[in-house]
Amino acid sequence: MKRIKRDVNTNKAFKMAVVANGLQVGLIVVIVTYMLLMPKTVMNLPMARYILAIAACVVIWGGVVDIREAFATRKLMRQLDDMDDTIEAMTTLNNTLRSQRHDFLNHLQVVYSLMEMEEYQEANAYIEKVYGAITSVSKVMKTANPAINALLQVKLAACEKEGIKVKLNIQSAWKDLPIPGWEMCKVLSNLIDNAIDALEEVTDRQLTVTLTEDLRSFRFSVSNNGPMIPLKSQKSIFNAGITTKAAGHGMGLFIVKKVLNDRGGDITLTSDADCTTFSGYVPKEITTIK
Repeated sequence: MKRIKRDVNTNKAFKMAVVANGLQVGLIVVIVTYMLLMPKTVMNLPMARYILAIAACVVIWGGVVDIREAFATRKLMRQLDDMDDTIEAMTTLNNTLRSQRHDFLNHLQVVYSLMEMEEYQEANAYIEKVYGAITSVSKVMKTANPAINALLQVKLAACEKEGIKVKLNIQSAWKDLPIPGWEMCKVLSNLIDNAIDALEEVTDRQLTVTLTEDLRSFRFSVSNNGPMIPLKSQKSIFNAGITTKAAGHGMGLFIVKKVLNDRGGDITLTSDADCTTFSGYVPKEITTIK
């Protein structure tokens, strides 16, 4: 699926709006300050001073509103990009399921033919191969949220391609999750991607994703057997700009924590020589924090 093309370069528009309006506000502030400090003999028309001051206030108000809207627009466009990623993952999963359904009858015919020819070993090998392909998809079809199912399928495929052993420990269907699916996908995607990066130089690479719930909250964890995160980094790893990756920008975990905090949830890190685990939760009754 191709990402939706946007006619406007939102980052460029955002920067231009902030800079232009910031300069506009700054210029008016300088002019008004200068006028107020001018000797009265220079400015003989008080009404002109008042009119210019009112105009300056209007321009400043317009600039502030434009800057605020620029920030709001950038936030909205980021949300749309996250939704694009989720839709792409759901499309991939849907295509996989359609392909399996289409091929299922063909698989049965092949197995039936092999058994008719008494090629039992070949039939058994064929069944094992097909069974593995089917169960790789059924592993992720255990939650009530299609977006999360699609994300797990995409990440599972990516891990298998990298030779990472993945254990999906889904103990809850996460029914009635009180957070948009695409937003939860952003959280899980960041954590799984970080775990994959952490396993880059590990020989026996293992990754575990756990989804569960209790009476008050929906809980999750992402674990890997990569190297220990230094204690110094553990204390600040959720801060903006902090990263343990050479090419990282340090915003992924900051965004994860912010998304959860905005919904009344939180995330913690435990890391030692054997395992690194990010554990978080979202309360079932959310009070949105603005």
